[in-house]
Order: sequence, then C-alpha cells, then structure tokens
Amino acid sequence: MKIFAETARLILREIIPADAEGMFEMNSDPDVQLYLGNKPIKSIEQSIAEIEFIRKQYTENGIGRWAVIEKATGNFVGWSGLKLIRETTNNHVNYYDLGYRFIKRFWGQGYATETAKAARDYGFNELKLNELIGIADINNFGSIHVLEKVGLKRISVFDYDGVKHHWMKIEKSVSFIKS
Repeated sequence: MKIFAETARLILREIIPADAEGMFEMNSDPDVQLYLGNKPIKSIEQSIAEIEFIRKQYTENGIGRWAVIEKATGNFVGWSGLKLIRETTNNHVNYYDLGYRFIKRFWGQGYATETAKAARDYGFNELKLNELIGIADINNFGSIHVLEKVGLKRISVFDYDGVKHHWMKIEKSVSFIKS
C-alpha cells in the first residue's frame, strides 16, 4: 500500500478495498452529498465499485484520490488529493483537479485544508505539474474557502450539470518548490 504524503496528523495513502465501510458512511450521507448532485449512495456495493474506479485511476493515470487516515486513531476520515480529468469540463481537458471529501463527523477539524496543501505540494513537487484546478459549487462556501486558503483563485463561473460552479486555479510558483 503506497503512502503518497503525510501531514502532522494524517496519512494520505492509496484507497484500498478495506476502506469500503468508511466510503459508504461518507457517500451515503445527504449532507456530504449536498453540493455533489444530491445523490447519496444506497449500498456498500456502490462504495466497492467507487474504490475499484479510483484504483483503476492509479494504474491508468498514476494518480487518484487518496484515503485520509488519522495517525492517532487509524480512522478513515475521507479522501483527498488529485485526479486527472480527461473529459472536457468548462472547455478544459487533461487537467489535474484538487478535491476532498470527508465523513461528516470529521468536519471542522482542518483536515480539508491540511490535505489540500499536501496534495498541492505533491502535484507541484512530485508530479512537476504547472497548475492545479479546483471546482466548487458557488454555494459551497466551505470548499471555496479551503481552495482559496491553499492558493487557488476564482477564474470563472460555469455551468456544471445544471449548477453554477467556480473554476479555480493555482499555478506553480517558487514558493511551492521544496529546497
């Protein structure tokens, strides 16, 4: 099992089949799904299929979302990280999306910002990317705030599946290059 990054409190590792229960708890919660199309999943089998889909991304693209694990407890708290988007979105294709999603009982602990910084740094320092994209529903103020805290700027508003979203971007700068 590959560990992609660590923070003071968290391990960011590949998502594995054993994460299915945590993924189900997260993705079956209507509050978690509020800005994601309001389609909570209904079965553990859907979580297993999502894990297989993410693991396929690791093989095909060399990157995919990461499981976020608390070091102190070993708890699966959600996922975060980068995803290569090959479909056209907002007239863009083949871009790296910075995203995160957490089980509701772990909200408000700074995990989104902590893991977004780690993913941003991994993208620039390890993958040698020149830019990262973030997409957030215009009403998802929490997610917009996290993306802005890690340096993404609002570029435009676009229609994503019938809902207005911010297209956000950060470009590589000297401040993100490790010495």
